[in-house]
Amino acid sequence: MATAQREMQSHAASATEHAKDMASEGASKMKDIGSNVAHKAGEVGSNVANKAGDAASYVGKKMEDATSAVGAGMKSLAGTIREKVPERGMVGSAGCAVADTLESSGRYLQQQGLSGIGEDVANLIRRNPIPAILLGCGVGFLVARALTNSRS
Repeated sequence: MATAQREMQSHAASATEHAKDMASEGASKMKDIGSNVAHKAGEVGSNVANKAGDAASYVGKKMEDATSAVGAGMKSLAGTIREKVPERGMVGSAGCAVADTLESSGRYLQQQGLSGIGEDVANLIRRNPIPAILLGCGVGFLVARALTNSRS
């Protein structure tokens, strides 16, 4: 009976060792799988970030192109106004002033684009922070008022 008991203890110890080895091997495999999953997730995140950056760059380029096209259209409209208004008189001087303004604005849009406009607005706000805050509050009030009136 002692022999049977020792044999059972030996089998139990062997089974315990085998279970420990399998658990250790399973833990190692799980660690590898976790590492692989983390690596793949990092790759996917990097790919998504790259695609988002590419999309933002594409949209930015298209916006710059559209801004330039608007500028060209404004300059063209200025030329058309100059051709159609009389050269003298009050209508002529008003038309010429409108054409000059359209032409200079169109040239500004073509040369500066959206990034230049953004920089100019930021500089304007830096130089005049109080009026910029008041203007922002006023615009916010008007937008809120328009939204609440449209829901009523």
